[in-house]
Amino acid sequence: MPIWMYIFKRILQSVPIIILVTLISFFLIRLSPVDPLAELKLNPAVSKQTVEHEIKRLGLDKPILFQYFYWGKNFIKGDMGTTTTGEKVSSKIKERAANTLILSLNVIFWTWIIGIPLGIIAALNYRSIFDRLLTLFSSAGMAIPSFFFAVLLLIFAQKTGLFPIGGLTSANFYTLSAVNKILDILHHLFLPTFVLTTLSLAGLSRQMRANLLDVLDSDYVKYAIAKGIPRKKVIIKHALRNAVNPLVTMLGFEFAGLLSGAALTEYVFQYPGLGRLILEAVMKSDINLVMAGLVIGSLMLVLGNIISDILLRLVDPRVGAN
Repeated sequence: MPIWMYIFKRILQSVPIIILVTLISFFLIRLSPVDPLAELKLNPAVSKQTVEHEIKRLGLDKPILFQYFYWGKNFIKGDMGTTTTGEKVSSKIKERAANTLILSLNVIFWTWIIGIPLGIIAALNYRSIFDRLLTLFSSAGMAIPSFFFAVLLLIFAQKTGLFPIGGLTSANFYTLSAVNKILDILHHLFLPTFVLTTLSLAGLSRQMRANLLDVLDSDYVKYAIAKGIPRKKVIIKHALRNAVNPLVTMLGFEFAGLLSGAALTEYVFQYPGLGRLILEAVMKSDINLVMAGLVIGSLMLVLGNIISDILLRLVDPRVGAN
């Protein structure tokens, strides 16, 4: 099967998943006895026309099944509704989406660029001091809650003043030169990136170590080495390639997981990302913002899975060949 056909097939398979997620989420939220527009109605800054428009847009005077179709039709058109503060949901999402994307890509880059080599070195030096230390640190990293770790680093930043403790930019950001603007953003990104990378790194390096150990213990690797093929060549050409394959499939879940996993970290560091925005929306019962966040989370999961499937197909042409 050509790769473009494989990609098209995966996209088609993802459409029912997105519909099912939105359907379940919508009904769970709407079956709540709380009025979805209660906060909007109580806000004196929101006009009656805005409230009436929301009632009409969501079809709140119609049966709940029709309400879902009303919401879905408007969402596809790009009309995500109004938040409880009277702002457009689409504007709020646009403000935060780029920030979350920057943080997510940053975390994934550092996790893979550090985690894969660490796992390889540990597997090739099985039961060495390095291997035992990596196992110890990875276990500790997987055990520490992200919220607790973020709070510790926040206290450290407050005590030392070495890092900013909120936002993505400084107050004087727009007066800085282009180079200093980049450095300022990287300075603000350091702590949230460090928290999320450390926790993701623990699982990835441990998984890479386990995968490579399994492959090195397989019969075909032992047979190749017994035939006289240099061990280094067998490891690079065959063992590593097969050991990385299972990790590529994890990429999709990791990409989507950062949206939910980063929520508490973003909240602690007051980072202006989607995770923090959705968490605040849940606490305020902001139905439009919550639903938009759920759809974006689903799309990130689907997109991540499609990307991982494409990468897996490139690494192993046997995948999706039929």
